[in-house]
Amino acid sequence: MNIGFLTCILLSVFFSIIALIFTIMRGKASILISGFNTLPKNEQKLYDKDFLVRDMRNLMFLLGFIMLIGALLSYFITPYIAILAFIILLFIFLKNVSLDNKKAFLKYKKK
Repeated sequence: MNIGFLTCILLSVFFSIIALIFTIMRGKASILISGFNTLPKNEQKLYDKDFLVRDMRNLMFLLGFIMLIGALLSYFITPYIAILAFIILLFIFLKNVSLDNKKAFLKYKKK
């Protein structure tokens, strides 16, 4: 049993489902974004929710695609490729995480 394949394929399905939820709900899915839903309602109006949700949807599709590629390569080549897929996933995730709400959503501010 190839545990790398199984974890990669499960994460791929998980990220794809989240991306589909963002696609279906559009701007209303902004309540699912951590940090944004904790902002006061009057401050949330200052941000472009559609752009924010679209960006998160694209990120989830990217993460799902990376995990799918990792699953396929770990199944056909070697299970150790799953580790590389997780490292890439971790790098992209940490690149997009910010501890400050103001800085995290700065590029989504309406002009």
